Amino acid sequence: MLLPTSNPGLQWRGIAPPLALSDYKVIAFDMDSTLISIETLDEMADLMGKKAEVAALTEAAMRGESVDYKQSLRERVALLAGMPAAMLDRVYEERVRINPGAETLIAACKAAGLTCLLVTGGFTCFTDRLRARLGLDDVRANVLEVRDGLLTGRLLPQPWGDICDGEEKRRKLLEVCAARGVGPQRAIAVGDGANDLPMMRAAGLSVGYRAKPVVRQEAKVAIDEGGLDRLLELFA
Repeated sequence: MLLPTSNPGLQWRGIAPPLALSDYKVIAFDMDSTLISIETLDEMADLMGKKAEVAALTEAAMRGESVDYKQSLRERVALLAGMPAAMLDRVYEERVRINPGAETLIAACKAAGLTCLLVTGGFTCFTDRLRARLGLDDVRANVLEVRDGLLTGRLLPQPWGDICDGEEKRRKLLEVCAARGVGPQRAIAVGDGANDLPMMRAAGLSVGYRAKPVVRQEAKVAIDEGGLDRLLELFA
């Protein structure tokens, strides 16, 4: 059972605050609807007049209703074939908004010596800018194929694999922990959707931010109101 704090919208289980942030060495964030307020793929589809179709597939995937996340992502990306790559700039500039408290939480984590990681089923056209903007240390994301200035509706394979899904998020988290010389119990994973569960299950502290029910029922910490910096209320 999640236990309420004295403030509404923040609950936990299986931990005994106050915790020490310096006890952790890695924090991994999901991007869409976690670090930022939108689902970037849905907003891309909106510019193509296909938001309802793509958003329905996204919602099913985030709730854990899609049997094959990779196939779901391929289907959604395929619907965007022919989209001018210049529209990606519009999505970032006009629609991407950092969620409240994200910058405060990241700054606190960096000050405490944590490696800050972004792992997402989203795309490098957005993560590259967020990495620079927020001072993140590492990123794992997907690459959209572009030819003659247009999206082809396909994703490009990368040295680590084809698609960053839930298992790839977990692998990247474990890889960064190994590089830091620590076990995953000293990692924090923050997400909202079903494809975040593999990394959340591996991490010592799992945080659901305004999470889907399938995630909230497993997360050690649930932030249902306020910003991401509410997590800091659990630390001395």
